[in-house]
Amino acid sequence: MLQSFYNKDAVITVYQMIDAIVEDAMRLSRIDGEIGDGDHGVNMSKGFSMAGQRLEDKMTLNEAFGTVGITLMDDIGGSMGPIYGTLFIRMARALKGHEKIDKTLLLQAMESALAGVMDLTGARVGDKTLVDSLAAAVDAYRKAVDSGAEFAACMQAMADGAQAGFERTTDLVAKLGRAARLGERSRGVPDAGAASCCLLLQTLAAAVVDLLTT
Repeated sequence: MLQSFYNKDAVITVYQMIDAIVEDAMRLSRIDGEIGDGDHGVNMSKGFSMAGQRLEDKMTLNEAFGTVGITLMDDIGGSMGPIYGTLFIRMARALKGHEKIDKTLLLQAMESALAGVMDLTGARVGDKTLVDSLAAAVDAYRKAVDSGAEFAACMQAMADGAQAGFERTTDLVAKLGRAARLGERSRGVPDAGAASCCLLLQTLAAAVVDLLTT
């Protein structure tokens, strides 16, 4: 199995991430409706659909990430636009100028994305936000890289970490955003942002594994 893929060949990864959000919009809004406004899936689907229309097949992965980031920053309402916009723009910057992307470079991009989101939002692990899923994914990915695991195995570790982080939000009390006003009543329901983050990361992981096996 390959241990890297070409930046120029990976725009398909971003198309798949966009499709995943659009296809799962109803579930994301349903989760959000439990303790939020119920529009997370709708807003995400709208923003990612717009980003998809601006992608070009000839783009590199970093160019595609940058296009998504700028679109979300400019065209999604509420807090998710700047948050996810920052995530994708940070990843784009980390990958720019690299012909090949290996597990270490992608880890650096993920770590940069996490730092950017945490700096922007002030969110930390345990606050019941997408940071819970993102941080768990990055931590699991880093441990896999440090253990010497192959790239594909590192991607699976990231996907598993994202799922575990998302699931943990169910038992947390929201400390940020609209849900924070509910206090203890926010416990027992997962966070919608963590749900969409988990979906994106798991889709990214599967897409990368596909690139490594073709």
